[in-house]
Amino acid sequence: MGNSFCSDGSFTTASFTRVLTYGTFDLLHYGHIRLLQRAASLGDYLVVALSTDEFNASKGKTSFYPYDVRKEMLQSIRFVDLVIPERSWEQKISDVKDFDIDIVVMGGDWAGSDRFEYLRDYCELVYLDRTPGISTTQVKKNLNV
Repeated sequence: MGNSFCSDGSFTTASFTRVLTYGTFDLLHYGHIRLLQRAASLGDYLVVALSTDEFNASKGKTSFYPYDVRKEMLQSIRFVDLVIPERSWEQKISDVKDFDIDIVVMGGDWAGSDRFEYLRDYCELVYLDRTPGISTTQVKKNLNV
């Protein structure tokens, strides 16, 4: 994995690995940072598909921070190379194709879900365990949000 220089001094990206993950990333916390760091470590370039406010509303969710603020926070994280909008469940195959994704990474709570398993036909699918002791749901509960 990784980029390298050829013996003639030219640069090759033949083994450049692109990783994609999806999420809302509301109330950004150390669990999110650790997930992004671990996802980034699986490749050379990390794309984060960030749920839009409209998509969240269609799922019955409301974010504390609006999309633009959550995007700005994600873009400031050194592990994240690109943030794209997640507007629907159905866009995943086109995301994998459009961004030449090699690996899709999701939190372990999605393991076996029909929402992601079909992606195995297009790329590698990796589930990472969540960071124990932290979740956005728990943070909201603690803050009474």
